[in-house]
Amino acid sequence: MTTLRPDAEVSRRSLPREVLVDAPREARISSIQPGGGVCMRLELLWGGLRRWYLKRFRPGYVRRMAELRRGDPQGCPHEVLDPRDLKFYRNVCDCSWAEEDDPFRWRARLPLARDGMAELLLLGLASLVLTAWLAWQYVWACWVPAGLGLFFVWFFRSPRRAIPGGPGLVVSPADGKVVSVERLEQVEQLGGPAVLVGIFLSIFDVHVNRAPLACRVTDLSYRPGKFLNALRPESARENEQMAIQLQETAPPHRRLVVRQIAGAIARRIVCGLRPGQELERGEPFGMIKLGSRTELVLPWEAGLELAVAVGDRVRGGSTVIARYPANSSADGGTVPENRRV
Repeated sequence: MTTLRPDAEVSRRSLPREVLVDAPREARISSIQPGGGVCMRLELLWGGLRRWYLKRFRPGYVRRMAELRRGDPQGCPHEVLDPRDLKFYRNVCDCSWAEEDDPFRWRARLPLARDGMAELLLLGLASLVLTAWLAWQYVWACWVPAGLGLFFVWFFRSPRRAIPGGPGLVVSPADGKVVSVERLEQVEQLGGPAVLVGIFLSIFDVHVNRAPLACRVTDLSYRPGKFLNALRPESARENEQMAIQLQETAPPHRRLVVRQIAGAIARRIVCGLRPGQELERGEPFGMIKLGSRTELVLPWEAGLELAVAVGDRVRGGSTVIARYPANSSADGGTVPENRRV
């Protein structure tokens, strides 16, 4: 008999195949942000100007980075001179640099989401300019753009999280509020019944997505769609979304699915993963820019204990969503130390 929290409410329904994978509408994944966007186009334009500058005025740097480059940049639609050129295309080509050879590695230490730096820079700069102008003309009104600028910094934050260690734990893939916990009678991708946990991310939540457990990416499916309010149940079927199929990297190799779903304000899903890539529990892998929804679909089996219920607040990477029996967990019965990511 499956163990549930006493206050957990689990509804039952059959999950249509198209909810997780809708093959006729599936689009080819051509970048980490397949939906494109104005900021992405501006960054790509800047990238072209930047590559021209590097080749013309810093040929030594270009040669050195070419010598240190690993793999083949084939698949990237433009020339790859250094790690910055891989920002949007790291998931479509086998190319990388060692961490010690990456001149931009310092950005990973900032408490901000790297995938949202362009939006933060553009929106923050616009807020700063407007604040300065209003401070000169209408001092009483300058607090409005100043507040917006601080909000943009707050929105794109990426705080370090304490990742719990222990056998059989599944952590939340996102920050937000649990809006649904549903029993699914049959999910083709998991080969049987499952439980779905839906998490709504408001504009005040951290929007970085994290791996629910130590796993390997087996498949990705991007589907364009609408931008309905993420609180509406039909948003899970009709909105733009990325379905990420995962499998535990250790026995019993359970399969699970994480879905990133755009909302009414969020129009850009970011997912830097590719099939075969391995993730640690709690490791960041992407984000959804502005209000949105993230769903976690877990295999339903005897002994599964759900640790959340509708209405609970969760934190990505640190809140335990579910526990599987320790004797069959991917951790092999060991209890690793907690860590921060």
